[in-house]
Amino acid sequence: MKDWEKDKRWTDALLPQVKSILGRHLIGDAPLEEDAERNTDLIVLRLDAVRIACRIRTYEYYLRYPDEFTIRAGRPSGIKTELTKIIEGWGNYFFYGFASADKAYLVKWTLGDLNAFRIYFNRYLYANGGRMPGILKENFDGSSDFRVFKAAAVPDFIFAEDEYEQPFQQEFHQEAAHRTF
Repeated sequence: MKDWEKDKRWTDALLPQVKSILGRHLIGDAPLEEDAERNTDLIVLRLDAVRIACRIRTYEYYLRYPDEFTIRAGRPSGIKTELTKIIEGWGNYFFYGFASADKAYLVKWTLGDLNAFRIYFNRYLYANGGRMPGILKENFDGSSDFRVFKAAAVPDFIFAEDEYEQPFQQEFHQEAAHRTF
């Protein structure tokens, strides 16, 4: 099994929790008029496609960099990166989470507004003569470069965030285990 397949497997296992979090923040109570006239109790905040990029890091990164997020910015192959796609206008939100030490649940997450990020990014470029914001970091295996950003330093970026204690996570897993579809 290739490394990216192994990484995808453990991060995909956390997607039910990610979806639950996104549902709590992107679905809201409908206004009274919607309920009374249009049979609507809940409403998605947007009617068109909402694109959400997700990145989940290991617990070791949480211990070292709990207030930062990274976006892939370069590959030796020259293939289009996440940063390029974001700057081109793709994506509405960026879900960035940190897994527990056993990779069973999230210990912290941030849901960022990519429109706010694009504004910050372009203003920074303009104000700094084209110099890119963030700190450039190479991946340990040389497969790509990342830009590191402090979430709190990007104005209006944080749409929602949370950091959990383990009891909440146990409750989440018990609830998820009892669901039937």
